[in-house]
Amino acid sequence: MIRVLLADDQEMIRTALATTLGLEDDLDVVGQAGTCATAVSEAAATRPDVVLLDVQMPTGGLPGEDGLDAIGPLLAAAPGVRVLVVTTFGRPGYLRRALEAGALGFMVKDAPIERLLEGIRRVSQGLRQVDPELAAASLSLGASPLTEREAQVLAASIGGAATAEIAAAVFLSEGTVRNYLSAAIGKLGARNRAEAIRTALDNGWI
Repeated sequence: MIRVLLADDQEMIRTALATTLGLEDDLDVVGQAGTCATAVSEAAATRPDVVLLDVQMPTGGLPGEDGLDAIGPLLAAAPGVRVLVVTTFGRPGYLRRALEAGALGFMVKDAPIERLLEGIRRVSQGLRQVDPELAAASLSLGASPLTEREAQVLAASIGGAATAEIAAAVFLSEGTVRNYLSAAIGKLGARNRAEAIRTALDNGWI
């Protein structure tokens, strides 16, 4: 049996997926999680073979910004576990981040269920499962031009937050925040903060 842990903040999707996987003779859903922190604790407790991990999910107090930041802690909490990222957002930058963090697979949620089942089985054997078109786009795109701090500050500015609010959120001075935002806008070839955010989001860099 392949022991599977589902980590997705949308309960309806998570429950439906658990039901579908439960119909397979060789798959056993051993746990579910709605936050990154819960996913890590569940992985430590249940020791699954494969974790299906969403990207856009709350951290639950775990350091980081999204599900991709939970990959490292998951691998540490349950040595030998394999991570398959399953997300709505098929962005090349997300794929690169996921693989660099140690995930073995990356799939989008609109893929046929048969492909997901195949992906779980392949990943459980230590094989990669990545959409070929997305992989090609990732190679063409290259790595993010943003430093970790620039990406953090740009992400904190989503929604039009004021400089003072961003500074408080990332524990930097307002002047330093303005410098990071300016650098990010320049590196992304954007005309303003909104355009820089859109470019970074589209490429999965934040």
